[in-house]
Amino acid sequence: MKLYNNTTNAVVQALDQIFGEQRYADKVIEKVLKQNSKWGARDRRFIAETTYDIVRWYRMLREISQAGEHEYWKLLGAILVLQDIPLPAWEEFNGVYPNEIAKRKRNADKVRKIRESIPDWLDALGEKEIGKLWDKELTALNEEAQVVLRVNTLKTSKKELRERLEEEDIETYSIDGFPDALLLKERQNVFTAPSFKGGLFEVQDAASQMIAPFLKVEPGQRVIDACAGAGGKTLHIAALMKNKGRIIGMDTEKWKLDELQKRARRGGVTNLETRVIDSSKVVKRLANSADRLLLDVPCSGLGVLKRNPDAKWKLSEEFITNVKELQQHILQDYCEMVKPGGLIVYSTCSILPSENQHQVKTFLEKNPDKYELLEDNHVWPSDGFDGFYMALLKRK
Repeated sequence: MKLYNNTTNAVVQALDQIFGEQRYADKVIEKVLKQNSKWGARDRRFIAETTYDIVRWYRMLREISQAGEHEYWKLLGAILVLQDIPLPAWEEFNGVYPNEIAKRKRNADKVRKIRESIPDWLDALGEKEIGKLWDKELTALNEEAQVVLRVNTLKTSKKELRERLEEEDIETYSIDGFPDALLLKERQNVFTAPSFKGGLFEVQDAASQMIAPFLKVEPGQRVIDACAGAGGKTLHIAALMKNKGRIIGMDTEKWKLDELQKRARRGGVTNLETRVIDSSKVVKRLANSADRLLLDVPCSGLGVLKRNPDAKWKLSEEFITNVKELQQHILQDYCEMVKPGGLIVYSTCSILPSENQHQVKTFLEKNPDKYELLEDNHVWPSDGFDGFYMALLKRK
């Protein structure tokens, strides 16, 4: 593989923004790829995949390359050496010694937190929370995330969409057990496809597609998605309801709800309204009004490190402590919105019991006469997709 100065420079520039300026990797890569319209698919793939690989393996690469905090060329050199790509005789790669890197890599492989490239505190927390499972799940979280589409059944069927995508040179496979999911054969930009612009699908991980059906929604019901964000699960709920009934998408951030409305228009959703939670009154006014309530709460995001590898360098113990307090607050205050006899799903994209079943247990202990747990489900990263937890509760 031949290396080019402009694409390797783009990788280094992206790394400086991600680590030096603390920006989000996906936004940085999106911006960097817009810089040069002459880059072809191979160039873009090299920039995106190499940047993500270095972000994912940052700690391990610093260890084996002996790179300083902002020595991004050394990190790039190290990942290329590990991928058996010969380094050109550029001065930027001075100080990168393949034999030394191979030797240090063998030593790094003996220490889990370096081998799996994770901060000390997070490695300790993972082992404390899930014990022997942590080894397997940590390894799975370092795999590259697969790209999964959710068929928008308001506009098309899985069979029709697969045929349409094939015409657009996008090859997909069905996934057993996921009725609306299609898996991309190879990673590619699907957001420019006419079928995406026509609202025929959304990009949504297979594990995430389990949440809306878990809520057992039915056409004609009144459903609240109280932590809707940009609304991937909200739109799935709308499809399951066949546009019949009413969905209220809520969030504390107006810009996220604006994005949800935009996506809803593209997807042909007609039964959605949005409300910004700018005070406790917004929630209180909806007391005893919903047949179904989704609480897809803010969380550590540890279950989705496959697709957000930079999160492990941005997360802190303090953040996790604070988000757990917020999760319990949401459970205690928001569940009042569901009618007696109505169902609630509490969900996270975390794999930590302290954010998942322990939160549900605490909530039920505080409200023993009002709510009951019907069932819960763990989806682990080692299952092949993102890590999620979901609990189905009933208001008595």
